[in-house]
Amino acid sequence: MSRKSVLSIAKKEFKSFFVTPVGYIVIGLYLVVSGWFLFSTIFLSKSVTLRDFFSLMPMILSFIIPALTMKSFSEEYKTGSYEMLGTQPITTMDITIGKVLATWAFVIVMLLPTLSYPLFLSTLGDLDNGVVLSGYIGAFLLSGSFTAIGTLASTLTKNQIIAFLIGAVICFVLTIIEGMVILLPKTVAGFIQYLSVGYHFKNISKGIIDSRDLIYFSSLIFLSILATGRRVNK
Repeated sequence: MSRKSVLSIAKKEFKSFFVTPVGYIVIGLYLVVSGWFLFSTIFLSKSVTLRDFFSLMPMILSFIIPALTMKSFSEEYKTGSYEMLGTQPITTMDITIGKVLATWAFVIVMLLPTLSYPLFLSTLGDLDNGVVLSGYIGAFLLSGSFTAIGTLASTLTKNQIIAFLIGAVICFVLTIIEGMVILLPKTVAGFIQYLSVGYHFKNISKGIIDSRDLIYFSSLIFLSILATGRRVNK
């Protein structure tokens, strides 16, 4: 793996989000949706907290991020541009990691304006800064995981819409699967719960930084990138 090649691809892919208005629209849409949910719940509950903001984040990102990654490989398969990349002195893993880093960076940029939420809420009441910090650490890991999964989904088809649906379904199921645990036998409930992105994100966003949650997200990102590289090589 060449660090220079990875960064070159990541830079090129990142810039592509801002070539058209799409990138700005996605950022604006996310801020409107997340802001509306945050301030409407604060108004209704009359409590100053980011709990609902973080609790809804996995659900919202499970659709937004696959929409960003759906073209990662499917578009290049369709246009034949991937074959051109293959003639250059870069590896499949360089391309894969570069694309994942680019989208991950875009999502981080999308989340940056939301830092104004805790700053504003701190003027209305006391916020637990530790919980806010851990919530954003969870958001960083969550966005990386969904980006890696969405990129993998884009290698499965030339159709961007199908790639989006595959990625969104996987991310959505991993988000809500924790809620199904109560319907399952105890022998498998713990295992299914551990597979849930929502479960691990919820732990971190509560201010609990557990090594098991960090290992889960790191493994999910690593395995998705590895599977993407192998899929592209076929």
